[in-house]
Amino acid sequence: MDTLGRTRDDSGITTAEYAVGTAAGAGFAGLLYTLLTGKFGDQLLERLFKHVMGLLGIG
Repeated sequence: MDTLGRTRDDSGITTAEYAVGTAAGAGFAGLLYTLLTGKFGDQLLERLFKHVMGLLGIG
């Protein structure tokens, strides 16, 4: 309520927040996909695999 006792209609704000959140999530997913499917992703998975094998005493 404002100072005159009227209520404000903020129904469009929720839709805008969802739109911004969805766009940010899609952008982050695209960046993550690009990183993990390239050379960086291969190196990351190889290091992770070697580290886990070392912890298990296999590698």
